[in-house]
Amino acid sequence: MFEKMAAVEKRYEEIRRRLFEPEVAADAALYRQLMQESSRIEPAVLEYKQYKAAVQAQQQAKECLDAGEEDRTLREIALEQLGQARAQAEQSAARLRALLLPHDPNDERGVVVEIRAGTGGEESALFAADLFRMYTGYAARCGWKIEVLGGTGTELGGWKEISFSLTGESVYSRMKYESGVHRVQRVPVTEAGGRIHTSAATVAVLPQAQEVEVQLRPEDLQIDTYRSSGAGGQHVNKTESAIRITHLPTGLVVECQDERSQYKNKEKALRVLCARLYQAEREKQVSQQASERRAMVGSGDRSERIRTYHFPQGRVTDHRIGLTLYRLDAVLHGDLQELTDALMTADRAQQLRQAEQEESGT
Repeated sequence: MFEKMAAVEKRYEEIRRRLFEPEVAADAALYRQLMQESSRIEPAVLEYKQYKAAVQAQQQAKECLDAGEEDRTLREIALEQLGQARAQAEQSAARLRALLLPHDPNDERGVVVEIRAGTGGEESALFAADLFRMYTGYAARCGWKIEVLGGTGTELGGWKEISFSLTGESVYSRMKYESGVHRVQRVPVTEAGGRIHTSAATVAVLPQAQEVEVQLRPEDLQIDTYRSSGAGGQHVNKTESAIRITHLPTGLVVECQDERSQYKNKEKALRVLCARLYQAEREKQVSQQASERRAMVGSGDRSERIRTYHFPQGRVTDHRIGLTLYRLDAVLHGDLQELTDALMTADRAQQLRQAEQEESGT
């Protein structure tokens, strides 16, 4: 670990030097990339400096004791300093081990979120709308930008499906734990008998792909236009502005009809298609690795129930980590901080256990 940390410290110093070079300052993309890398490894570098200082203090205290100091008071001071330095070194080493866990390269990306109503009919669609409001509320708290990419609504204000993008700082790092099946237990507005029903909606969180990562060849795309349906007045019956794009090699189909402009609908549809293709390739790689970490915090598989929202008791339970919060209303208004922090902590704890097992060879 300390050999790796020495290399990280060397890289950090190299980056700080390069940031002052005129050619780097003139290249906005390179400058931003180096700044991001510097910010990412800086906490580990600072912790490593504290570790080295503690080791040095420990060594000095040992030298004082080894010198055979006869003054009882000085020996007691040296012993106390030795104990403090040893404890500080152990604490720093533990924090370093956590800071050196593998970094998910997607953590700084924006995301495309897809919510689909599942079992439960209209009640499921209404719950999908609740989830959409929850995520937009959370995005507003985090200062993220929200853009609706497409969706199919219901007469009662629910969503059969809706997709939207979130962009901002560290979006994927906090949203990636939302993938999976969300279950709701409550009395539906359509229920006259007052009985509690259980329904569900699925959430998929896809890291946004860069254009250079997903190559869309024109010959692989079948692009169809058709007339929009739904709200929009007479316009929807007169122009074929809606877009349907089929990716022929994979069979993936993306539709968008939210905009009046055919060009804007096509642009949005291509963004969703790129995100889906990128996620499909990423999931293929992850499945080959059979990662324990992925199994703990949720794979995003749509058959997996990750969370239950129980209205009669006003509670939210995340089944992956066994956490129950009795403030359902706040959560549905976008207060996901406690849930997300707990999931991130559990994820890192699992990674630490796995890393320790690998180090010990067990």
